[in-house]
Amino acid sequence: MTQTPRPPVQPVPPLPVPPLPVPPLPTSPPPSNSQVSSGGATSQTNIETVTRPTPSPPQKPASNGRAVASNGRAAGMPALEELVRLAYDEGYSDVHLGVGEQPRMRDRGQMVILDYPEVDHNTFMSWLREILKEDEIQKFKRELEFDGATQYEFARVRINVFDTLRGHALVLRLIPVKILTMEQLRLPMVFKDISDAHKGLILVTGPTGSGKSTTMAAMVDYINKEHPKHIISIEDPVEFVHQSRRSLIKQREVGQNTLKFDNALKAALREDPDIILVGEMRDKETVNTALKASQTGHLVMGTLHTNSAIKTIERILTLYSAEEQDAMRVAIAESLVAIIAQGLCRTTDGKRAAFHDILVNTETVRDYIRQGKYDEIAELMKNGEYDGMITTNQSLFNLYQEGRITEETALEMSPVPNELAMMLRGRV
Repeated sequence: MTQTPRPPVQPVPPLPVPPLPVPPLPTSPPPSNSQVSSGGATSQTNIETVTRPTPSPPQKPASNGRAVASNGRAAGMPALEELVRLAYDEGYSDVHLGVGEQPRMRDRGQMVILDYPEVDHNTFMSWLREILKEDEIQKFKRELEFDGATQYEFARVRINVFDTLRGHALVLRLIPVKILTMEQLRLPMVFKDISDAHKGLILVTGPTGSGKSTTMAAMVDYINKEHPKHIISIEDPVEFVHQSRRSLIKQREVGQNTLKFDNALKAALREDPDIILVGEMRDKETVNTALKASQTGHLVMGTLHTNSAIKTIERILTLYSAEEQDAMRVAIAESLVAIIAQGLCRTTDGKRAAFHDILVNTETVRDYIRQGKYDEIAELMKNGEYDGMITTNQSLFNLYQEGRITEETALEMSPVPNELAMMLRGRV
């Protein structure tokens, strides 16, 4: 059977297709005075603060699984966890977010503006829902203030939410999960001697952001590894989380594990502690209880917002009337172990180093405290290297000699620049 050959198929010419219109990509208003590169990151910002290029993060829900984390944010705005991760990766200490403001972060003391648009109210509230429970958000709305903390896998974060003229604002302080040792922080050897004390009062002082909590955590970590003690901490909020090693550590957070700071401090005296860690000695009643604990065989560690060791003594005394101050000088002289005043300065390699003003309560210092001879105490500190004492100027001078800070930085941070200038020129 023969097959009839098929006729050849003629190709059909394609129909002309008109080009499809391409809709413009949605854009968010760029930061003022910014230049956006082809990668979507800001390259320069002509303002006084520093601007760093930041890659546009992908939109995804937070890893903690909260459904609201991806709802309500404006286009191009990241989840809060991504911002915290960025801060952690870059070594930034704080995240600053506020309605009507561009997100910013603190890089070793300087503010950095991120390449994101101004934050709107819905985006801000979506961030709050990532880290706060609903009752905590309602508490903030009632009181217009909120303090707390949250935990990520890579860092612990201290939270402060507050209200401003432009709207709600949020500051997150990053606290490393890993507690640095005294050696890693390059703290003087006297810190170990101070931490070995069996009873008395140890004060770590300095302005906000001076590393007081980091230093205190290193001291507690040293005690935890070296001594079989019972340590109770009362903090608002808990920052560094310790695991019991040789010591048994119980940490209590105000608002979470106790309703009132003062109640927890008084109760601690009945909980068989060796060491009581007080987050902040904020008022007369706290100081009274801390002194009482230190006089009854406990070691009490606390913080104050003062810039020098001698000013710390004066600050405590101002809490009392003129009639009470003589008795308080005696109580402080008998109880005090040491005062460590600390500050941070930028180093030549772009990091930060701590400088200290350390007063160790020797027999001579004890007599001078009783008599209120603060000028004599200052002179003792200058010549008290054998006992581990040092002044701020001596500490800054040592950092300069090691090549870690510049002369300008040393003079800027000095409480007595004229004296330090003479030291730098070899006249002292």
